[in-house]
Parts: sequence; C-alpha cells; structure tokens
Amino acid sequence: MKKKIVWVTGASTGIGREIAKKFAKEDCIVVVSGRRKSRLVSLVSEIKFAGKEAYAFVSDVSSERSVQHIYKKIKEHCGYVDVLINNAGVTVFKSFIDSKIYDYDYIMDINTRGTFLCTKIVLPQMIKNRSGHIINIISVAANTVFENSAIYSASKAAVVAMTNVLRKEVRKYNIKITNIYPGAVDTPIWDTKTRLKYKKRMMQPKDVAEIVYDAFCKSGKNMIEEIYIRPQKGDLV
Repeated sequence: MKKKIVWVTGASTGIGREIAKKFAKEDCIVVVSGRRKSRLVSLVSEIKFAGKEAYAFVSDVSSERSVQHIYKKIKEHCGYVDVLINNAGVTVFKSFIDSKIYDYDYIMDINTRGTFLCTKIVLPQMIKNRSGHIINIISVAANTVFENSAIYSASKAAVVAMTNVLRKEVRKYNIKITNIYPGAVDTPIWDTKTRLKYKKRMMQPKDVAEIVYDAFCKSGKNMIEEIYIRPQKGDLV
C-alpha cells in the first residue's frame, strides 16, 4: 500500500513535534513545517536516524504565498497530502482590556487564517482523490471560559465553526474532519513559571500525539468528529 503523506504544521515543538514522530514511527511519510528551521531540521534528523522518511520546510501559515510555496515543495518531494494536521497555534495571556490590536491580528492570523489557508490548499486534490483526513488541534478553550484568553478562545471557536461546516460539505467526497480538544499540555505555549507550577497536572505532548494517531487509524468507514482530552484532575483554573 502507498505510504500516507502527512503534513504537520507547527511541528517545531510540543504537540506537533510528537505527532510527527508518532506518524513517522508508524511508517508514514511526514512533512513538518514551522518557523524555526533549526528545530525542524533536528526533528527530521531524528526521524531519519530511525530509518523513516521526513521532510522539513520553513513556513508561515498565516501567509498565503508561504503556504502555496510549501505545498509546491511537498508535491515535488513527496506527492499529494493524504493527512493534514493543523497544529500551528499561538496565544498571549492577557485580559481583553490589555490586549492590543497586534495581539488580535497575530493570534487570529496563525490560529484561524492559518488553518483556513492550509486546509484550502490541500482540499482540491483530496476531493479529486475522494479521500483525505484533516485533523485540527483545537483546545478546550474553544468552548470553556478561561480568563486572559479571550482572543485565543475566539480563534479556536472560529476554527470549530468553520470546520464543522466544512465537514458537512466534504462528507460526500469521503474526506474526514476531526477536531481534537486538548486541555492543558506541557508545551512552550505556557510560560516557565506556569509549567513548573502545574507540570504534574498537565498532559504530555506524547499522550496527545497517541490519541491523534488513534483517531486517524480507527476512523475506517466512520468519521471521528470530536475528541476531548483533559488532565485527570481537570482544567487548571
């Protein structure tokens, strides 16, 4: 069988990095993208050292030109994308009143526009193939109230609304849309003080990656639409 080509955005660190390693371990061809070249190169080296196939491309998912460029590179090196994992995400922990226009643009551009651009560019071939799987790493913040996260919550809720509609539109093409909602995960999105304070309560990126891969594998003739993952003791606040 043809190896699945899996594109993971925001793969430099955290959840994205572990997702890439998991899919590579399971003999998929993995393409990783992000803004930090050195970390992407390190990840690909690790995957190749294990005897698997991977490619790294520096990109900015909020830029249409950048997304078009990376997709062209993916087609040249691997072929067409079978699985897109929209993982790239950013936030700033500020109250609504303290949030700046820059904060709004930065978060919405990466989290919402980035998901839109990457999804839009892979869809035509998926529709042609009548096959494909798009997995979005959302957050419980999309529908749970957390102080100092108004813009982040809005960006993730927007992705949920957008991809729920998309799911209905592409069912007839055998394209699957899965939204994963993690609670607190020990990644660099949190500041050092918070990670040290709550480390024992946070989930690990590897745990989330395992569930993402399971959702991909177990879909079969079904569509796993949503999965919520929270720490055993619940949300941090």
